Amino acid sequence: MSALYPRHYHDEIHATCILSLPVPKPPTEATPKTKALAVPAACPGQPEAVGSWRSYGCYSEASDGRALRDQTYADDNITLADCGNFCTDYAYFGIEYGRECYCGDELDPTATRRPGSECAMTCKGSAGCEYCGGGRRLSVYNNTGKGGSGPALPQPTDLPDGWASYGCWIDGVHGRILKQQVPDDAKLTLSSCAKTCAGLGYTIAGAEYSRQCFCGNQIINGGAPAKSDKECNAACGGDRRQKCGGPARMSIVSSGRPRVIAEPRVIGRVGDWAYHGCVQDNVNQKRTFFWQNFFEGNLTVEACLQRCGDFKYAAAGLQYGRECYCGDPENIHTAGAKVVDDSECNVPCSGNGSVICGGGTRLTTYFWAGDPLYSWDFPEAGSPEAGSYDFLVGGVCVPLMTSQAITGKVTFLEKWGTGPPNSTGAYELDLSLIGGGRAPWRTMHVKTDIFCAGGLTLPDKAGRQLNVGGWSGASTFGVRLYTPDGSAGVPGTNDWQEDVNVLKLQNGRWYPSAMIMANGSILVIGGEVGSNSAAVPTLEILPPTGTKPLYMEWLERTNPNNLYPYVCVLPSGGIFVAYWNEARILDETTFATIRTLPNIPGAVNDPKGGRTYPLEGAAVLLPQRAPYNDPLGVLICGGSTNGPSNAIDNCVLTYPDAPDAQWTIERMPSPRVMPCMAPLPDGTYMILNGAHHGVAGFGLGKDPNLNALLYDAAKPVGHRITVMANTTVARLYHSEAITLLDGRVLVSGSDPQDGVNPQEYRVETFTPPYLLRGKPRPTFTVENTDWSYGQQVSFSLGGPARNGDLAVSLLGSVSSTHGNSMGARTIFPEFSCSGTSCSVTAPPGKYICPPGWYQFFVLDGGVPAVGVFVRIGGDPAQLGLWPKGNGFTTPGV
Repeated sequence: MSALYPRHYHDEIHATCILSLPVPKPPTEATPKTKALAVPAACPGQPEAVGSWRSYGCYSEASDGRALRDQTYADDNITLADCGNFCTDYAYFGIEYGRECYCGDELDPTATRRPGSECAMTCKGSAGCEYCGGGRRLSVYNNTGKGGSGPALPQPTDLPDGWASYGCWIDGVHGRILKQQVPDDAKLTLSSCAKTCAGLGYTIAGAEYSRQCFCGNQIINGGAPAKSDKECNAACGGDRRQKCGGPARMSIVSSGRPRVIAEPRVIGRVGDWAYHGCVQDNVNQKRTFFWQNFFEGNLTVEACLQRCGDFKYAAAGLQYGRECYCGDPENIHTAGAKVVDDSECNVPCSGNGSVICGGGTRLTTYFWAGDPLYSWDFPEAGSPEAGSYDFLVGGVCVPLMTSQAITGKVTFLEKWGTGPPNSTGAYELDLSLIGGGRAPWRTMHVKTDIFCAGGLTLPDKAGRQLNVGGWSGASTFGVRLYTPDGSAGVPGTNDWQEDVNVLKLQNGRWYPSAMIMANGSILVIGGEVGSNSAAVPTLEILPPTGTKPLYMEWLERTNPNNLYPYVCVLPSGGIFVAYWNEARILDETTFATIRTLPNIPGAVNDPKGGRTYPLEGAAVLLPQRAPYNDPLGVLICGGSTNGPSNAIDNCVLTYPDAPDAQWTIERMPSPRVMPCMAPLPDGTYMILNGAHHGVAGFGLGKDPNLNALLYDAAKPVGHRITVMANTTVARLYHSEAITLLDGRVLVSGSDPQDGVNPQEYRVETFTPPYLLRGKPRPTFTVENTDWSYGQQVSFSLGGPARNGDLAVSLLGSVSSTHGNSMGARTIFPEFSCSGTSCSVTAPPGKYICPPGWYQFFVLDGGVPAVGVFVRIGGDPAQLGLWPKGNGFTTPGV
């Protein structure tokens, strides 16, 4: 019977869903039993008399329920005499559907007399001779010697100590009035139900539909006593003299008077949240608010609003008493949903039965009414403030990794197997030759497949580029080096050098990350064996120290969601690592964990949403400014979730060296997986590329995100993002973004293999607003490009400042792949100027500024000059002497 929806019981009940109860037991001697079947004049037929009962005719059911409402039972082998015996203390009985028996002292006035032909179903117990009603038609009999209120109901006598009966209660108006249902019992009595509930630690028991038992410590969902105990008219399965509830009615027994929770209501305001109304959901099969959270058994309005607010959603909707949806007020209009009458939201919260939490496809909706959780700027399309995507050059490969060399040229590395069959896997782009008469591309070569390798610029004096790892076999052990040469307009002659017989990793790695340590050595971390195989949960040092790779439990435990981890040197001297949804700080010498940070927040409905491949986001370090007293900030944007692959629409920020480092959540205007982030000379960051849905991998990202964002860390948290220009080029899996010395962002790649979006050879630039406002660009010259820590270095301006305040900045040399900008760092060092003569003070040490090559910019009123590469901190690990062996050239130290 639990399948019946209580409010529609009277309309839906029929022969196949009435409980089959035992044939009535003989009544007491004071009530003589009708001993034989009634004999109709014809078989089949309607007997005129059944014992003391006389036929009253064929009647319809009442228009709004039952014609006879006091008692009922059903039996497939029923006879008219059986029903008469059951109803012996009432004035009327009626049978319908050939098996259902009803009793009452009066017929409902809306029940109408019908032709006898409409009561033509026979009782099986009469061998088919007796007519026993029809569909919603009753064969009614009257016992003229009876009337009044009917017999007193026997009360249970063997209840648990202190328990008593509290009559018939209304159930199901807003849901069950007792929280816990126990298994059905065909032999249920009020006593057995009470004992079961008492044994489970409850103080209230309720019986319904003859065999259902419910328990609780309070009556919830607006439960209230029925107008009459007669409304509980279903005989108990184990004692038909007792009543165990009925349709939408519950017989209550309790230890002391039952505690009643008020009828559920809407809360008008919760903190800074205000009630907006009951809102439609699933209009045209579309959710009003996208992000769905389940709170099975414990949903409260407060919990839902807290969840949505923590993730910076300004609208929340509660549904079905257990579901919480997060979104934004604008979603209601976008979904075509309307505010409807409050009565349509009528389901209590599973965690607080006195409060409404939506209804069927209805959302109890709240809007944030406090200080804005977020605000984004939307400059006019085509205006300087929106920036500009522009076609740069047609490519010769589908790059997997890009990096600007210290010569100003850009190296492109390509995986094998999905590009042109004659690809050499490596090319160099001379930006100065674009648009001229000479080809800007130079063909280079790699010997093994760099598919999903890691990369860096080394701190040696030649600024060599390093590439480690690869796809399978020997390529996973690959260590490749390139010494940049040539100059703008002058082709180089050097090529990538590689020989796995002379130089290789100790552990083969696919999807590793690489980092220059504070001591100038190279840290290579994580990855997999290759070809979607087992984890490589180790880290190793280059040049090799004689120590085997170190095992990291946390890398093995979180595989495969930890690939291409984000790693950096902290001002405290530790090494920060973020992987999947975790982060920790390692000792720079032993690589033991110094501190484990709180887990990285994921999606609002999935704390295991991840940030590293394959749940790929992107990460950068926030600006460090002289005198470097503030802790270093780490910003991670985008990512995705396992299972539904819902891309994440937030950034998270932490300061790992802070004593109580926590994560701060900032909303993005749209979800984004496989993004790229590029630090800009003015301390802002471009966020671009990626998809609205999916995860990283071939064919796994959908709906390209064509919009660029500008993130400005100088603004208040939650108000840092400007929505910039759109591109027309889908940049999905294997796309890149790097900042060039001229201040533009070079955007390249996309190898989705999805049958929808093409492999992308076109190379674009994104021009930030600072180059589009029509302001003159400053110029400068610096003779010394090899700086020691703390050294004061002179440089000269090409003229006095014309746009505003001057600034200088340093951007770490980047290798970009899979949302990981290896080597990225933004520093604003101390400087001073007297006229056009200026001096910059190099950062004070290796933990603020790990040794390496940096793009040095001078800015006038936020407009950058064309930068130059400078080396800071020298080559403390003497990488310029490494490696030794045939096939490799070294620049020395």
